[in-house]
Amino acid sequence: MWWEMRPLTDEETRLLFEKLAKYIGENIKLLVDRPDGTYCFRLHNNRVYYVSEKILKLATNIARDKLVSLGTCFGKFTKTLKFRLHITALDYLAPYAKILGSLPRSPASVVQPEGFSIHRMD
Repeated sequence: MWWEMRPLTDEETRLLFEKLAKYIGENIKLLVDRPDGTYCFRLHNNRVYYVSEKILKLATNIARDKLVSLGTCFGKFTKTLKFRLHITALDYLAPYAKILGSLPRSPASVVQPEGFSIHRMD
């Protein structure tokens, strides 16, 4: 349950931040120290949750058997200690994302997977 959540170890934090740095670079500090409060990462069953410290403190007032979830799942650690991002993290990472390369200007410049077609909507 959520009460078994714990802070990440130094090694887990390093692996998480290395993965996040690939996508948002130095903006990791903006993810933790946000204008609406301080956020932290907690581990539960090899899954990393992103939660406001304010909400984390308030959750202590809720009965353990009544609380279903706490925070947003950012990803999980595999058995070989690799970190895998989950799609639920995208909404939080998108505002800080690094743009890699230039965006394609036409459908002809996009690599098209077999079995898919690209249509213009203009």
